[in-house]
Amino acid sequence: MLQLESATLQDTGRPVVHEHEECPSCPRCRAGVCEIHRPVVDRREVAVFAVAGLLLAAGVYVEYFTPYPPAGTLLLLAAAVVSGYDVLKAGLLALIRFRFNIAVLISIAAAGAFLTANPAEGAIVLYLYAIAEFLEEYAAGRAQRSIASLLEIAPQTARVRRDGGEVTVPVGDVGVGETVIVRPGDTVPLDGTVTAGASSVDQAPITGESVPAAKGIGDEVYAGTRNVEGYMEVRVTKREEESTIARVVALVAEAQAHTSPTEAFIERFSRYYTPAVILVAGLLVVVPPLAFGVPFLEAFYRALILLVISCPCALAISTPVSMVSGITTAAHNGVLIKGRDALEAVGLAGVIVFDKTGTLTTGRLEVDDVISFGAPPAEVLAIAASLESRSGHPIAEAILRRAKEGGTTLQDVEEFASVTGRGVRGRIGGVAYLLGNESLFSEAAADGAWRAEYDRLEGEGKTVVLAGTDSAVIGLLALSDVVKEDAETTVADLKSRGIRTVMLTGDNERVGEAVARRIGIDECHAGLLPEDKVAMVERLMDRYGQVVMVGDGVNDAPALARADVGVAMGAIGSDIAIEAADIVVMEDDISRVAYLVALSEKTVSVVRQNVATALVVKLGIAGLAVVGLVTLWMAVAFGDMGLSLAVIANALRIGRPS
Repeated sequence: MLQLESATLQDTGRPVVHEHEECPSCPRCRAGVCEIHRPVVDRREVAVFAVAGLLLAAGVYVEYFTPYPPAGTLLLLAAAVVSGYDVLKAGLLALIRFRFNIAVLISIAAAGAFLTANPAEGAIVLYLYAIAEFLEEYAAGRAQRSIASLLEIAPQTARVRRDGGEVTVPVGDVGVGETVIVRPGDTVPLDGTVTAGASSVDQAPITGESVPAAKGIGDEVYAGTRNVEGYMEVRVTKREEESTIARVVALVAEAQAHTSPTEAFIERFSRYYTPAVILVAGLLVVVPPLAFGVPFLEAFYRALILLVISCPCALAISTPVSMVSGITTAAHNGVLIKGRDALEAVGLAGVIVFDKTGTLTTGRLEVDDVISFGAPPAEVLAIAASLESRSGHPIAEAILRRAKEGGTTLQDVEEFASVTGRGVRGRIGGVAYLLGNESLFSEAAADGAWRAEYDRLEGEGKTVVLAGTDSAVIGLLALSDVVKEDAETTVADLKSRGIRTVMLTGDNERVGEAVARRIGIDECHAGLLPEDKVAMVERLMDRYGQVVMVGDGVNDAPALARADVGVAMGAIGSDIAIEAADIVVMEDDISRVAYLVALSEKTVSVVRQNVATALVVKLGIAGLAVVGLVTLWMAVAFGDMGLSLAVIANALRIGRPS
């Protein structure tokens, strides 16, 4: 079957539209999403509706306004067959196989209308139902096309450096290791590493981050992101079908195969629902004439209305169309949700568990305090930075950054030595200095005025480094892991929604408790190994029910896998994180967790609204049908097509800002 390929932007900037069968040269085929990339409107269906509509209008006119009712009946029958061919065929096949579905209900209702001398209503039932089905498919396709549109942002061609020159080739022909040229305003064609040049790159299509990211030599860039200002040369690290954006598209498409608990319940409910409706309709045909003297044809007509209004179309689509809308909205905001069940579970969770390092904090130490005893603070920092200039320890990196920011001049160090697990020593200006923990210092220096300050800083959860000589401590440097900018507001937002927050960390209890207090975490568990984190998640699940675990996607993999929903932070470019977690936040932005919860709650709320609306409207019209206050076409127009439109419109509202 031919499919309409979307416009492809080439060097002219003009769209090239072509039709194709599945082929290896199509990026959507290679990404596995071509089957969801269909034309917005099927011309055949438009033609069918137009012809059927003309036949229906002509049939109604001839049937009721001319002296030739039989001719009108023939026109209405033609309209019914043209518009309802697919549903009538499906209903007949299902009935032969003794499988009762929606098509059976509509077919019986339409046939019954013709048999009871109501041909106009029978034709209208099939015509309106066909329109309702078309609108449902269009809504689902619209959500699917928004997924495929992610892939469309990646260009079809790339400028490649070959044989000393520059050539433009299809991205599918570019191999790993080749160098592509990315000029200002260009879209990066493939994942790779910058080897020359520097620029700001708009990564919003993948991460949802509105502020362009600075990129220089050695930094990674991703297909589909836009080069804002500078010139870059990029060494390709992944082929097109393996690029980050292609994987995101394929995984989001795959996520739609996962059903949520609500969907699973409705599917089970529908298996028993249709046979039950047919049984009730049968009773409605038999009981009123026998018990209350209602004319048989009138009772039969009411039963037909009950069959039509009982079609669970709106109920069946209420959940999936809402879930797909939520998943695609998240994908466009840098959050990859790999299953509808995960999206639903986040909104129902009572506890969200955070890893500390790399999730709530940056994982990078910073010098917070420099306290001196008998020497100027600048001198203490200069001595510490000079000694640490020979070390590659994370503490050394933090002290050197602080010295560089303050313009501190480093001094020559002689007789440098590193004492494993304790610190470093060296001679500066003829004086032997020490830098490290208190075990590095002699007993003479161990009991000094610095002790009270040391205990205070440690009580704040900071790592404290002593600087001095064999005989005295001349200063303290306090370091701490930097808390992410939005961590406190994110936790406050979650707590305002009634969600309990828990932090797990491998750090000591003082450090963990200090960070938890600063951010506002409800509960902190410190000194945990990976297996301890898993056990703690299980304990929280027993205590609170649904648990969401947020971590860096690699170090916390066991706990992420054990939780009801695992959320990996900052996983752009990380295949391990994308594969391991249920939800992936592409950018390392902790505020996306609050966004995810809000989106999930909104989606779950819309699902409930849709299900409740479908049930209330259908039950109400069914009640009116039993007492003969609703006609057959009204049942379809309001109880099926109109209700389906309302459900679809409400679901698409998820993608709009609140």
